[in-house]
Amino acid sequence: MMLEETKFEKLFSTPVLRFRFPEYQELNEALLTEGAALRAQSEGVEKSNRGGWHSAGNLFDNQAAPIKILRAMAEECVHAGTKKIGAKADLSKLNMKLFAWMNANPSMGYNAPHTHPGAHWSGVYYVSQPQVEDGNSGMIEFLNPRTDLPNWRILDAPPFRTKKKFRPMPGDMILFPSYLVHWVYPNETEEERVTVAFNATFRKAK
Repeated sequence: MMLEETKFEKLFSTPVLRFRFPEYQELNEALLTEGAALRAQSEGVEKSNRGGWHSAGNLFDNQAAPIKILRAMAEECVHAGTKKIGAKADLSKLNMKLFAWMNANPSMGYNAPHTHPGAHWSGVYYVSQPQVEDGNSGMIEFLNPRTDLPNWRILDAPPFRTKKKFRPMPGDMILFPSYLVHWVYPNETEEERVTVAFNATFRKAK
């Protein structure tokens, strides 16, 4: 007996999108300069960062030119990702709030597992990522939000793996649903790892 496949659907998928800014060098140098100025003014706050620095307040309120450029990139990224997943809402009728912060992880600094409650999307732009030849240094890892999957391990099927990790490079921006548990491996180099993370939340326009 032969079966004819009539349809294939990906139900309840978790999208992770990756973008790249090709001309990142000048922007990233300017962002590092702005970050140094912010760190001179504030000790920062403690969130998921362990042994590193996390800027206080909304970084996107800062009117410095490189931060305004990065905000525009984040807006473009969020709109592209929202369209990519097939959202049927008219985005022109929704307000989008962006809230950002800078992370600096020195040697052995890392970010503990966490989510970003209340937002739709979360994103990370990579300003400085020390190069390593092997190991997990600076990798970001996402955990599968479905917890009852141990029996799938025997099939080694990518959609049902328990976690996924990769190491973005400077100029990369990643976007993912804010509910997705993620963390960053310790920085095993002597150079700082610097990123700008953000949340994007849509609300109905008044």
